[in-house]
Amino acid sequence: MSIGKATGIERPTSSSNRAADTPSGMFDEIMEKFSDSPGQQQVIRLLLERGFSVNDEGRVVSGGIEIPNTGIAREVGVDRRVVDATTSAILDDEQLTRIFQNISAIPSLMDLAPVLDLTVLTVAVRNAEESGIVAAVTERIADHDITIRQVISEDPEFTDDPRLYVITDGAFPGDLINEIRDLAFVHRIELQ
Repeated sequence: MSIGKATGIERPTSSSNRAADTPSGMFDEIMEKFSDSPGQQQVIRLLLERGFSVNDEGRVVSGGIEIPNTGIAREVGVDRRVVDATTSAILDDEQLTRIFQNISAIPSLMDLAPVLDLTVLTVAVRNAEESGIVAAVTERIADHDITIRQVISEDPEFTDDPRLYVITDGAFPGDLINEIRDLAFVHRIELQ
């Protein structure tokens, strides 16, 4: 599909990863560099999921705001020194430096949807590698003159069960729900 990429939306619920099934995946390549340290792999996974960068000084940042290494360590259950070692390893590797100095988070309207009176459609698919999923879903929504405020998709390399989230201004009529549910690639949908 490629559902696409969104960081910080949903953390994987298991330590296994779809990327392990695809040896050429970028996620696999990154994790392999830390194969001798499960703690560092946890730090890397958190940085990728949350869209945190590493600056030239080896500090974890979100935009220009520094995230304390103790907070990251506490979140993933490792010692602060593991975070220090991970950021040092990132800066010592040219490819990792390019990745982690250019990653960024995408703000999401999902948690604000109830407050802003928005609707969130969650689509779980049978095969996230299939192409055209985002286009097929958003086309049907647009055909019903419903304004789409945001589309967030999880990358199958970073989560076991990637989902597509479509946040809209309007409610979904029953026929639209049925149209989307009947798409061949749809496993299940949820509305909030």
